[in-house]
Amino acid sequence: MKNYLVFLLILMCFSPVCSSAEDFLGAPLPQQKEIISKADNRISFRSALSHDAMVRYYKGALSKYEDIKFYDKQDRTYIEDHGKMKWHSIMILKGEKDGAGVVVLIVKDNWTWIIGTLIIRYIGVFVVLMVICLTMAVSGIILPWLISKAGEKKAGAHT
Repeated sequence: MKNYLVFLLILMCFSPVCSSAEDFLGAPLPQQKEIISKADNRISFRSALSHDAMVRYYKGALSKYEDIKFYDKQDRTYIEDHGKMKWHSIMILKGEKDGAGVVVLIVKDNWTWIIGTLIIRYIGVFVVLMVICLTMAVSGIILPWLISKAGEKKAGAHT
């Protein structure tokens, strides 16, 4: 019984609720933040951390997930989940020169994006197949004509 209570106490101390680890759809949020806007599908906040410090924070916090990709763009760092997390992307904007920190936007994974990419890929496959079919049809018309012309030229040269 005593071991059970000790185990329960340790479990409570290390649980995210007691350690005040906050997240949004499974994406961790830093403690120093000022929430700009929050909805069911996205959250936007400003942090006093610099852009590089915020990128290091998310690289450390998301290091245990293998399907997370980091893209460093000119005006932002884009973190995208290619796995099964509830969030789709974390965008850390660059360009805060006034010392106010960076703005971070976390967006929920949605079906519009998923279905849209599938439709684009589906259409792309058929466009490629149509191009291949047309080039084969054109070559099927041109090559026999060229071969017959070459045959006539050889036949005319031998007479």
